[in-house]
Amino acid sequence: MRHARTQLNESKKRSQKIGDGIFAWIPAVLRVPDEDIIRRSGLDTYMFLRSIRTMFIMFSVIAIITCSALIPLNILGTNNKRGLLQLSIGNLAPESYVIWAHIGIFALLVCWVMWSIIGELRVYTQLRMWWLTNPENSSRANANMVLVTSVPDKLVKDEQRLADIFDVLPGGVRQVIVSRQSKELAAIVTKRDRLARRLEQLLTAYAVKCTALSDQPGYVAPKHPTMRTHGVWGKRVDAFEYLASEIAMCNHYIAQSAKTRHEYKPQSSALILFNQQIAAHLAAQAVIDYKPLSMGRVSTNVDPQDVIWSNLDMNPWNRRIRGYLSFLVTVALTIVWTLVTAFLMGLVQIKNLSILDQFSWLRDNDFAMGLFSGIVPSAILALLMTILPTVLRLLLRLEGTATRSEIDLRLLHRYYFFQVWNVYLVTIFSSSIVAIAANSIGSPGKIVELIQTQVPLSATNVLIYVLLLSFIGAAKEILQGVPLALRYLVPILFARTPRALYRAETPSRFDWATNIPTHSLIFLMGFSYSFIAPIVNIFVAIYFGLFYLIYRYQFLYVYNDQRWSLGGLSFPKAVKQMLVAVYISEIYLLLMMVAKFQVSVNAIMRVIVVLGVIAGTLGAHWYIDDVYMPAIKYLPLKKAADVERTPHLAGEIPNVVGNRLSPSDKHLEEPLVAEQRHRRRNWIYIMYGSVVPGFLLRLAIWTFPSVLREKVSDSDEPRPVVPRQLTTETIGDTANRLGMRDSRLTLGEDAAELSRLFACPAIRAKPVSNLWVPMGNSVLFARLLWEVEYYGQGTILVITQGAQISPRGKICADMDFSLASVEASDKEGVAHYQRTRPM
Repeated sequence: MRHARTQLNESKKRSQKIGDGIFAWIPAVLRVPDEDIIRRSGLDTYMFLRSIRTMFIMFSVIAIITCSALIPLNILGTNNKRGLLQLSIGNLAPESYVIWAHIGIFALLVCWVMWSIIGELRVYTQLRMWWLTNPENSSRANANMVLVTSVPDKLVKDEQRLADIFDVLPGGVRQVIVSRQSKELAAIVTKRDRLARRLEQLLTAYAVKCTALSDQPGYVAPKHPTMRTHGVWGKRVDAFEYLASEIAMCNHYIAQSAKTRHEYKPQSSALILFNQQIAAHLAAQAVIDYKPLSMGRVSTNVDPQDVIWSNLDMNPWNRRIRGYLSFLVTVALTIVWTLVTAFLMGLVQIKNLSILDQFSWLRDNDFAMGLFSGIVPSAILALLMTILPTVLRLLLRLEGTATRSEIDLRLLHRYYFFQVWNVYLVTIFSSSIVAIAANSIGSPGKIVELIQTQVPLSATNVLIYVLLLSFIGAAKEILQGVPLALRYLVPILFARTPRALYRAETPSRFDWATNIPTHSLIFLMGFSYSFIAPIVNIFVAIYFGLFYLIYRYQFLYVYNDQRWSLGGLSFPKAVKQMLVAVYISEIYLLLMMVAKFQVSVNAIMRVIVVLGVIAGTLGAHWYIDDVYMPAIKYLPLKKAADVERTPHLAGEIPNVVGNRLSPSDKHLEEPLVAEQRHRRRNWIYIMYGSVVPGFLLRLAIWTFPSVLREKVSDSDEPRPVVPRQLTTETIGDTANRLGMRDSRLTLGEDAAELSRLFACPAIRAKPVSNLWVPMGNSVLFARLLWEVEYYGQGTILVITQGAQISPRGKICADMDFSLASVEASDKEGVAHYQRTRPM
């Protein structure tokens, strides 16, 4: 198995190695406390794992209830169905009183799901507030900054006036950074980086040659490679000298451009840095300008690496029109995708294929007929769906979306509804829809009657799809076939430098925007068929159980998504998708009751009760939107005031119990022990409070008090939290630790340096080039490095640490070596390293 995260440079995010054995990873990942998952992988990862675990618990309970109560009733039905239909509601007669059991159990399941969702939101809101005010997040410049787009030209050219607008907020404005861009500078930086990569490759190859020849008698240094200066017709020159000289000229231009950065063309956007975090959140919620579309979009938690700089200078009306066009294109794409999917699904229908002479052998082949009727349609559908996210991301980018993370968050809903329509309604139910349409031609009144017989037939398709994703999808996720192959093939075929080897070992990233909607789709399939075909619930529970174990391992040992740090904002979107699934399931039940409608008090009461269930769901949904949704994104004033008044609250585990210390803790002599018990109790409620009633948790804690003496993690000892203000003296220690130094305030940084750090990549570029090459076993190669740095005129630094050449002539890179710790950022840094360079 791949344990990429055991090689992370950051020790606090590095996972411990697991033992040998094919199943050794299962107990290893289950032993990791939830608090450690948040510290290693972030709140987004933790809430995603919680949602998968919650759905596993939900469907485990649903499967036990429905399979034990509804399947026996369905088997005793009087419609004489066979196979899976005998286990479904389709085996019950319309006038049967047994249908009341299905309605009652479904209402109970809706209450169970809504109660679990509310419990999860209660935990999430507190964890979200904890993440926002925790010193590791609140001390970042990103946490105290907003990105404002569609800024009028007059304000862009008058930074003081722009600052005065936002200075009315608490703490005032610390700095205004107007976004600027230079196409000429961007072209120079691109050229410099391309030449630097080429020089690094040539130096590495030359070092390998020198090492191979150094042990031979009469050693003669190999000739320097040559290249033409201007394409095919240019003069042939020494490659090392030419590349170093060209890089030096580019670096000198970049250094000179830093002095005239303020003269570059401003974009219609600006970054506002506040002195207090609460001011940034108030600015994001305020109406900034009374003019239409002026400064209408404000983003918080801005990371320069996440910004799409080409979209910042877009006219607001242009952005709005693009948004409408993108929506229309998405609708058209949905229709076209539906037709293409239906056409392909029609091609693979076994009856259609067997008509052709080329496929006549299928007629009497039971295995082939089963293969084409079950697996092939799902495989083709999965292939089509892999292309879709790229198209939708492109549309969202063309709309003028300011950040990549915002694209992913918006893609969550768009991709989900696309799947609901094309995968769930069109593909899964295509056979039922066709049958209903064909049998109701000339008799529209038969449509309702056919629903009760044809919809249960789709249970087989749902079951096959869930099984396909449960085992093939789970195996694909844990094996990571393509990334694993690339991890070994890239170093062999393409990694020609230590830097390329280092990047090949970088842990892969998780595609949040496509995976969350896929799991929400499985939730929809399972819950909508929980009362129609209860057997489906067993396999949905298996699906979420497998993926919970696999994802827990993947996020601890494989994935490294430090750039996806949104404080769990993807979780509320997953909750909304679950609510959509509940509504669709209730509509199914209502249609089933209408389809089984007979002119009797029994049938009328069934429809009324189902409408009552829908009304209850609407009430619970209203409660969620009114109580929890307003507090999931922005920092509440009360929380900011509490942290301001009692700074140590920012570092405490969220208090979901509701009281500080229980009466059983008051007799303890050591306050630290009582505090540890309180922290442990909090985590027990956080982990299980959304799926286990509170009185049962209190009973379990009272019965087994030893659980409060168990530590959550190795670092669970209570420690004082010193309040950290937004100053350069308090932020430097966290800058390197989380691998995002360019987006944080650091020691000694002034306003000019902040303007550079939060500028576009071209302006942010350093005026020096750091080359990482292995030190060849030759004095002559050491002299070549000196010559390259000489031709670079003090703007090129050759780093030889952390890389070497094996006796077999292979390049090796130390994965524990921190290249960023020795890289130079200016000419003074280059000179300092050259004086202290280890030889």
